[in-house]
Amino acid sequence: MKKITVAIDGFSSTGKSTLAKQLAKELGYVYVDTGAMYRAIAYFAMQNQLIETDFFNKKALIEALPKIQLEFKFNANLGFCEMYLNGENVEKQIRTIEVSNFVSKVAEVSEVRSKLVEQQQEMGKNKGIVMDGRDIGTVVFPHAELKIFMTASAETRAQRRFDELQQKGDDVSYEDVLKNVMERDHIDTHREDSPLVIADDAIEIDNSYLSREEQFSAVLELINDVVKTV
Repeated sequence: MKKITVAIDGFSSTGKSTLAKQLAKELGYVYVDTGAMYRAIAYFAMQNQLIETDFFNKKALIEALPKIQLEFKFNANLGFCEMYLNGENVEKQIRTIEVSNFVSKVAEVSEVRSKLVEQQQEMGKNKGIVMDGRDIGTVVFPHAELKIFMTASAETRAQRRFDELQQKGDDVSYEDVLKNVMERDHIDTHREDSPLVIADDAIEIDNSYLSREEQFSAVLELINDVVKTV
């Protein structure tokens, strides 16, 4: 059976990564969480005092980019790849609300996007890949055979994210999470370089009232239909 490229874009906390992992496992495809790559660079900036609430030394971050090595390593116990930053497993550290507060600002930097897009395109050159992010169908893989754009109300997404953080033991409030979701939406959709937009040929899925199983089945059916035609 021919392999295709599946590009999944959408707003934060729409469950893109969860869906992408499910699909990749079912299809035997490679899964790439591009959000983890941007989060890792945001975490690097935080660790090196390059970004704070009212401060962002973009110049220093750009100069440090050649020294930043990102790598996905498969964890057999978990069944998926984890993000490594300069040889260190940072999967847990990059999923905090603190990193979430800065990741969209870091992702605005054109030099950061250029570095990561190049890596992402290299990862997908042989197809058989499911990649999720903000600009996969518009910039990274504009010719992907299937493009999905996921959305849901800000309140629904904030509640999902809040529940997820609570389960991890993070001390956060729903109001702070909602604020973060709305701020990220604004930055993602208004940045000059590769803003979050729906590709003309993308299929939009509002999953506000869909279960994970319903969503998975619907997209898997779309993939099977596309594979038949390529």
